[in-house]
Amino acid sequence: MFAAALGLGACANRDAGRKQTGGAVVGAVAGGVAGSMIGKGSGRLIMTGLGTLLGAYIGSQVGKSLDNADRAAAANTAQQTFENNKTGQPGTWNNPDNGHTGTITPTKTYQQAEGAYCREYQQTVTVGGKTEQAYGTACRQPDGSWKIVN
Repeated sequence: MFAAALGLGACANRDAGRKQTGGAVVGAVAGGVAGSMIGKGSGRLIMTGLGTLLGAYIGSQVGKSLDNADRAAAANTAQQTFENNKTGQPGTWNNPDNGHTGTITPTKTYQQAEGAYCREYQQTVTVGGKTEQAYGTACRQPDGSWKIVN
């Protein structure tokens, strides 16, 4: 019985580690992009580094708490929101099993020179009473899906 409990604990820890790593990667990219928009020259380089580090930390903290149902709900809501919601109109998701919630709000819509439509957005995720915000851009792909590009 002890061995079974230990095995289940190891599986849970492995899954949590993947979520945390995934969150750290996404956070690092978002933080690096945000940091790169601040300053000039070597100051911009420093801010990019700081943004990457801060984003990785915040992303890992949120990522370790999100489960597959959370990620699926967030992804579905993002696709629906990018496709159907007007600028400023949020899409929301929630997981009744754990109380995690999120919103994604398009803040700007534009068409690239190549013809693809893109939407800048703000995303908010609340896990365990702690809320984190992120900003990014998603562009419509030729198959009609939306891909987050930064």
